[in-house]
Amino acid sequence: MTHEELMALPVTFPLETANRALTLGRTTGYSLAKRGLYPVPLLPGRRGYVVSRYHLHRYLGVTSETAAEVASDAA
Repeated sequence: MTHEELMALPVTFPLETANRALTLGRTTGYSLAKRGLYPVPLLPGRRGYVVSRYHLHRYLGVTSETAAEVASDAA
């Protein structure tokens, strides 16, 4: 998942999207979630687990300042 995709995530999103951002396979991601070992806090959703953008960005170290650095490095 690119930096732009990470910054464009909605406030909450399905576990599948978080798995992709964390480069986890579907089975591994769901197994970690079921055992309470997922690397970011999970929220119960209507159709399964959801993840907050805040917690994913924090875990990955993504900030708006990071976006500015990436943009300035590209210039």
